[in-house]
Amino acid sequence: MDHIGQIFRPPSEAESLLLQISLGCSHNKCTYCAMYDHPDQGFRIKKWDTIAADIEEAASWSRQHRPIRRVFLCDGDALILPQDFLVKVLTLLQEKIPTVRRVGIYGDARSILRKTPEQLAQLKELALGIVYHGVESGDDEVLRQVNKGSTAAEAIESAHLLKEAGLRHSVMVMLGLAGHLKSRQHAEATAKILTAMDPPFVGALTTTLIPGTPLFDQAERDEFQLPDPWGMLEELRIIIRDSQFTRCRFHSNHASNHLPLSLNLPTDRHKALAQLDLVLDRHDGNDLKPEYLRGL
Repeated sequence: MDHIGQIFRPPSEAESLLLQISLGCSHNKCTYCAMYDHPDQGFRIKKWDTIAADIEEAASWSRQHRPIRRVFLCDGDALILPQDFLVKVLTLLQEKIPTVRRVGIYGDARSILRKTPEQLAQLKELALGIVYHGVESGDDEVLRQVNKGSTAAEAIESAHLLKEAGLRHSVMVMLGLAGHLKSRQHAEATAKILTAMDPPFVGALTTTLIPGTPLFDQAERDEFQLPDPWGMLEELRIIIRDSQFTRCRFHSNHASNHLPLSLNLPTDRHKALAQLDLVLDRHDGNDLKPEYLRGL
């Protein structure tokens, strides 16, 4: 397989074929992110011959070893690629690896809203099954500060568009992204946007300061201060308490998180709040994931 630079995928795609059809992220301006800073990973579509060869290689492996059921299309916001190109990729996957049942992809409000409902439905017919969307915050002030490139209203519109097309939607939010001073504002607005989007999957990650990013530089100049672990858990508590879901699998078990949780909401809300209250009341670092086990 032809993989260039660093390859990222959601935790739930751990056993998927990682097919890199584009490089980098078309936006790549978020102040907290260093995912696609590799010098060879400037945004571009990969050559078709390379992609076709990778699919052929994966098809051969699938026939000889274990059938491939899931594929994840890399890199960053690959959903922003032209419709005809995505259709071509998905069609070849179906032809060469008929055992594939679901294809996943990263997308954000910019890329989702560029597609019509009919285009999204066409992709679904070709086995695109889930879009992973880094919403990060429901607060427009925070989104502007981190240069997200989209608004809360656009994220909500994106959720409705995906739902109309029958595509599953996995939303990521970032604890601590607003810093210490605007922590509650960020958490409450994030719960509000999650309620409006009502996605079937949510992952809460913890903001990490990465050297070389603008957010790290702001922290070095004392212009930004992350909440401490207890502040992060307070945010998580607000989001779990205030978000109203129809039926949602909610995770805070990313490597970055201080307290791993895996919940079915709203069913597990009271149990989760009781656990968080206990940890916050005890204020004992031994209840948290050790720092050496945390990562990006």
